[in-house]
Amino acid sequence: MSRELRNALSCFATGVTVITARHEGQDYGLTCSSFNSVSLEPAIVLWSINRTSSTKQPILESGGYTVSVLAVEHSELAMKFCRDSHQERFRGVEIQRAPSGRAIIEGAVAWFDCDLNGVVSAGDHDILLGKVTDFHSQQGNGLVFERSRFGKVGEVA
Repeated sequence: MSRELRNALSCFATGVTVITARHEGQDYGLTCSSFNSVSLEPAIVLWSINRTSSTKQPILESGGYTVSVLAVEHSELAMKFCRDSHQERFRGVEIQRAPSGRAIIEGAVAWFDCDLNGVVSAGDHDILLGKVTDFHSQQGNGLVFERSRFGKVGEVA
């Protein structure tokens, strides 16, 4: 992708999530800013993953994933889940377990536990659809990413 296109796309502010899966007794996770809702009835969400991501196969083989919507104070954690090795990503991170056994980031403003519902090929990424089986939300400000910087949304009109 050209640097100019990447810069233009970065003008669109997005929320920041950590996607987790548990496969063969090991936790896998990565930072994601492409999370979005698809349908309320049935409850379906989506996100996209680079086809070359080392996290892709464990997520697909596990049959599902959990999305933790990060709180504004989670910017360092967001970087940890896109830089460190799979084993290091969870080191020192407080988690809870969803009913499925997948990791939920402690302090997330919301989480969605999902069964994999489909995969759509799209260029250099795959779009993963998930049927929401459980979820929770709480008070707090979500982390936002815009123009390669973390922040929070100001007052919403």
